[in-house]
Amino acid sequence: MNKLRIALAQINPTVGDLRGNVKKIVSRSKKARAMKADIIAFPELAVTGYPPEDLLLKPQFVEDNIAALDNIIAASKGIITVTGFVDKKNKDTHGICNAAAVISDCKLIDVYHKKHLPNYGVFDEYRYFQPGSRYPVYEVCGVHIGINICEDIWHEEGPVRIQALSGADVIININASPYHMDKASFREQMISKRATDNNVLIIYVNMVGGQDELVFDGGSFVADRTGSVVVRARQFKEDLIFFDVNIKKLKAARKPGIKKIKLPHGEGIVRKKIDFLISGKKPLINLRKSFRASLIEEVYNALLLGTRDYVEKNGFKGVIIGLSGGVDSSLVAAIAVDAIGSANVHGLFMPSPYTSKESREDAYKLAKNLGIKIMDIPVNSIFKSYLKALLKGFKGMKADITEENIQARIRGNILMAFSNKFGWLVLTTGNKSEMSVGYATLYGDMAGGFAVIKDVPKTMVYDICEWKNEKEGSDVIPKRVLWKEPTAELRPNQRDTDTLPPYPVLDPVLKAYVEEDKTFGEIINMGCDIECAKKIIGMVDHSEYKRRQAPPGIKITPRAFGKDRRFPITNKYRSY
Repeated sequence: MNKLRIALAQINPTVGDLRGNVKKIVSRSKKARAMKADIIAFPELAVTGYPPEDLLLKPQFVEDNIAALDNIIAASKGIITVTGFVDKKNKDTHGICNAAAVISDCKLIDVYHKKHLPNYGVFDEYRYFQPGSRYPVYEVCGVHIGINICEDIWHEEGPVRIQALSGADVIININASPYHMDKASFREQMISKRATDNNVLIIYVNMVGGQDELVFDGGSFVADRTGSVVVRARQFKEDLIFFDVNIKKLKAARKPGIKKIKLPHGEGIVRKKIDFLISGKKPLINLRKSFRASLIEEVYNALLLGTRDYVEKNGFKGVIIGLSGGVDSSLVAAIAVDAIGSANVHGLFMPSPYTSKESREDAYKLAKNLGIKIMDIPVNSIFKSYLKALLKGFKGMKADITEENIQARIRGNILMAFSNKFGWLVLTTGNKSEMSVGYATLYGDMAGGFAVIKDVPKTMVYDICEWKNEKEGSDVIPKRVLWKEPTAELRPNQRDTDTLPPYPVLDPVLKAYVEEDKTFGEIINMGCDIECAKKIIGMVDHSEYKRRQAPPGIKITPRAFGKDRRFPITNKYRSY
């Protein structure tokens, strides 16, 4: 036969669900065999889910993951399987490695250990793993295949170059590469360059699914020797795609000879031949190149997947959202309905003495448009009770932000009461602009279990809502919500701009300071007023204590608060 069929299995594992993850792997292997695939590749740490974090410090977890791999080996008859798992560096030590098992016909042929361990942004792999030192090239029916893991391919002089110079025609790179805006495009550009620079075909397999703050967007693909993407899996969904390697053409294009490579002491190139018979006549496959969404749609899909997986993987019965009639809670409700269905989404409208008639109308109209139930619990009488109870202690003092925050905290208590009573997850509705400058109330609107749009700037919130309405062909999110001035409605005639610069002014400064680490001088050179820049930076720096107590939320920017950006709470340094 002249074709070696490779299956790319883009799956959504759950961290710690060893049995469930193995079941997914075995199921996809059966489907691949039915399509006469010869090799199937799964994502990085597919057995354990990614990232397993401090589960890796539990020896029993590592042992159980190795036992789970045995079940995959037993189910691999008639196919070569490449899958990520955690391996022991040495049976006599406690060291572990981020590894790829190479299995053929119910036998473990070899194990590759990830060489380059990322230790930046959301990654902490040096905390857990030891780096590998072998660069394997496997011969399967005349095709020479190099296998490596995720970060390995990002290094220009890394395993791909070494394996290519050692005779590899095809590189299989397995990944758990988390999403941020436009990362898929950046990945494809980088992989295409690796393919052309090294004259190899690259099989890039990525994980899909939500895991706490992270979303893995899939988008697995194949890049040929010219760097062209010839087949692409869907983004944000599980998928199984196939690619046929034409063995005859591959041999004709093969580089003459194998170059000698000088490697550091202790590192080495390993060549292994895997005895394997290519399956018989193969059914036709469609080289499907899935459509890439626009940036706004891509972000919405990431938020949807992250929300669905957080709710479902953690076993919640539904969600509850405080609907204010504003743009943020409207978007969170729309995402929740698309993620888990309207029957599982519950709205709570909690008017205070300062809530406008328009806010009530907009909240109820949104609920009707989305098909969700909305309950009405005024906070007026509770607020009065608080003020009465505090009257003696606050005697002689003027009303200020304290009284404003009391209203928000009453609402937080009510939301959490419904969560306790019915097992619903409270979705908070704060956006990145607000979280950056601390325009949020601890134990009030920050109270909850999951912050859906925590990493979405306010200006983008509006863009996503506009896109959502356009996509639906109707004003699912009421039109007035998109043009009325933002307000917390915690005092008479309050507007966000009483406290903050207008969001179109605020958001570019936040991006420059929080995501790009630009200096005060560089921010001023962008055109920002000196006093405005000082105010924004000061608010960001002083709000770290609030962010540290916020619920987890979905990462969609290159630098999100939390794992990406870790600043001390007690901190006297100022950049202006």
